[in-house]
Amino acid sequence: MTASSAQHTPSQPPATPDVVAELQARFGADSLTVQDTRSGMPVLWLERTLLLQVLDYLRHLPKPYVMLYDLSALDERLRTQRRGLPAADFSVFYHLLSIERNSDIMLKVALQENDLSLPSATRIWANANWYEREVWDLFGIHFDGHPHLTRIMMPPTWEGHPLRKDYPARATEFDPYSLSAAKQDLEQEALRFKPEDWGMQRHSEYEDFMFLNLGPNHPSAHGAFRIILQLDGEEIVDCVPEIGYHHRGAEKMAERQSWHSFIPYTDRIDYLGGVMNNLPYVLAVEKLAGIKVPDRVDFIRVMLAEFFRISSHLLFLGTYIQDVGAMTPVFFTFTDRQRAYQVIEAITGFRMHPAWYRIGGVAHDLPRGWDKLVQDFVAWLPKRLDEYEKAALQNSILRGRTIGVAAYNTAQALEWGVTGSGLRATGLDFDLRKARPYSGYQQFDFEIPLAVNGDAYDRCIIRVEEMRQSLRIIEQCLKHMPAGPYKADHPLTTPPPKERTLQHIETLITHFLQVSWGPVMPANESLQMIEATKGINSYYLTSDGGTMSYRTRIRTPSFPHLQQIPAVIKGSMVADLIAYLGSIDFVMADVDR
Repeated sequence: MTASSAQHTPSQPPATPDVVAELQARFGADSLTVQDTRSGMPVLWLERTLLLQVLDYLRHLPKPYVMLYDLSALDERLRTQRRGLPAADFSVFYHLLSIERNSDIMLKVALQENDLSLPSATRIWANANWYEREVWDLFGIHFDGHPHLTRIMMPPTWEGHPLRKDYPARATEFDPYSLSAAKQDLEQEALRFKPEDWGMQRHSEYEDFMFLNLGPNHPSAHGAFRIILQLDGEEIVDCVPEIGYHHRGAEKMAERQSWHSFIPYTDRIDYLGGVMNNLPYVLAVEKLAGIKVPDRVDFIRVMLAEFFRISSHLLFLGTYIQDVGAMTPVFFTFTDRQRAYQVIEAITGFRMHPAWYRIGGVAHDLPRGWDKLVQDFVAWLPKRLDEYEKAALQNSILRGRTIGVAAYNTAQALEWGVTGSGLRATGLDFDLRKARPYSGYQQFDFEIPLAVNGDAYDRCIIRVEEMRQSLRIIEQCLKHMPAGPYKADHPLTTPPPKERTLQHIETLITHFLQVSWGPVMPANESLQMIEATKGINSYYLTSDGGTMSYRTRIRTPSFPHLQQIPAVIKGSMVADLIAYLGSIDFVMADVDR
């Protein structure tokens, strides 16, 4: 069995979607306030009383907004440049995505500090569950009707809501930490799982259920991730995924770093994605700044991003095959990753975390001899992928463990916010590199691998074919790399090209100010979505006209993918869960941020 491929003409989302007119006609123009942003979508403020009506209306349009792509909040209290927006101490936004329209819409609701509550959207979108818990945890906004509104990122005993502006951002602003024996006992007790809290029964009429901890320290959990399983023998009756063990407050850190100095922090989100993490961030900052990068920058960025897509997929392939019982392939895939890293290191100077993209370009130009290294890699990998397919993917044991396991269809994937290979494995042709080309992807000829069954096996073969397509893109970069500068000629390009700082005192002064204090970005909002290694990743930036981000929202693909687990795995065996977890291809830093 092989993945089929779809090739189509790229199409940009419409600049002014008809949905605004539809909403104004249905709910009245006076009930909606249009906000002008650089997010590339309509942004509408509405009253809290209309929220569920509008969400339900958009969900059931003839061309519906089928996915709740993101849901988060903003502490507006220190924001100075709001340009006539509704009065608000806090705001909550809902980012909806339509496949048929190939466009998005964002809805915002203003809240006052003495009345922080909204109706839960979980009856319209099941995946609103975790997003609303995250908003409650980090902002203290309550969602009426939520089935289980508890902390999700912070420990259950945590006090305060960390993404509020009055919450400290540095360790030096807290009292020294101490852990007494009594406090340790309290923390341990708080981690005890109580099935009744989640609506679970401890026994049926004839037998007791077993409750089993998988993780947070278990090799099959692929990181610090805990799943509590309710078992009837080997059958999974229900389960509760628990995340947050890897939460480091990346979005909080962004409020205390300059636009330039936050770039290395992005590498630590999907820590296997390397510069793929830099890309949506710098593109979103460049939207704020109004920077158009040279073609050479686009090609260099695309080439390195696809190298990291291959590197990430190789790690997935080796560990996935290992999860279902084969030991040898992981050593071969790591050998191939080493070859990829040799090229990456020669170009960027680093391996896993290059932090190499810059606002307006890249850190430096391609070194001499880069083309020979890339050519050798492009010639090497295809035959290795053929060997993996023949030796492992056609193996009867692997096929028996994965075909038909943890399958879901397109509608279910969209309901839970699944993107990337997990969505395309159901047969839906949606890849942002084709649907909404960014960073010059419209200049490349490649195909989108598709499958039909949406099971653990299809998710694997999709990624193998994606590596082949990445090689096609890299080869085109090699053959058609444009000449020209590696940074844009713009005053907010950070830092400026080094040779100019040695020749012009004005450029040297700008360099000093932008590196020490940070560039000043215009007050506005921007958003950039990309097709990352594990699905759609995006950065939603809010600038208040300063040297640091007022709010940085990082929407990662792995977060909704883990939320979907109970809906997919109920009624399956424990062994099927192990295969399913491997097929998701998640990274816990990508989940927890």
